[in-house]
Amino acid sequence: MKFNKLAKLAVIAGSVGMMALPVASYAAATSFSVESIGGSIGLGNADLKQTVINILNLALGLLALVAVVMIIVGGFTWLTASGNEEKVDKAKKIISAAVIGLIIVLLAWAVVIFVARTTANVTQ
Repeated sequence: MKFNKLAKLAVIAGSVGMMALPVASYAAATSFSVESIGGSIGLGNADLKQTVINILNLALGLLALVAVVMIIVGGFTWLTASGNEEKVDKAKKIISAAVIGLIIVLLAWAVVIFVARTTANVTQ
């Protein structure tokens, strides 16, 4: 039983490591400063409203990524359940919670876009 958990942890750690590899290689190839990071994600010379929108889009994108990873984890749990009803129920709960979270993130993104477009031409 302990080996099974260790194998799952190794697969998850390997997957995360493979996803982080392009980021690490990009960071090694470029200069690492606050100005370069801010410029690359669109926070350079933008106004406050655009900066807040960029930060919200980045945060919502990361949350959507987490939701998709949780769907994959739930699918992996279901796949390795071997007919064990407790594990299948656990996997179904993980997947349903992740889908609900993804829907909430997409709705939040829609609200951000709606507010940004509604307040586009507002003056003081």
